[in-house]
Amino acid sequence: MSDKNNPFEGANPFAAMMAQAQEMAKSYPAMEAFSPKGFEKMMGTMPKDMMEMMFGNTLNEGGLDARTRMLLTLAGLTMQGAQNDVGFRQAVRHAVEAGATKQHIVESIGQMSMFAGLPAMTRALELAQQVLDEEKDAE
Repeated sequence: MSDKNNPFEGANPFAAMMAQAQEMAKSYPAMEAFSPKGFEKMMGTMPKDMMEMMFGNTLNEGGLDARTRMLLTLAGLTMQGAQNDVGFRQAVRHAVEAGATKQHIVESIGQMSMFAGLPAMTRALELAQQVLDEEKDAE
């Protein structure tokens, strides 16, 4: 049984799925205006007090503070190659909110160069710099 009206028949299943998704997206007028950067701007940054309560010393006395946890998160994301731009930039924003300085962020990422390699470190530094530039422009 062949459907001659189906342009996706016989194609690679993944390619067919992507083509169908693109066709579907075209039917939504608002999709033309969608941009990942715009979506990223809608995401909030958790206040430092809330980070301390949930991930810091409030509920875990004597444990890591929120700033240290966020710096460790940046190191881990760097180790993975800083693959998720939005997630990495959001982690940098949270680190800054938790009290990390530019030097803290750069050193945490730079430390990973020996373990993750220079390309991963460079990619992470580029993403971090985008956020730090935004912070400087906002001031």
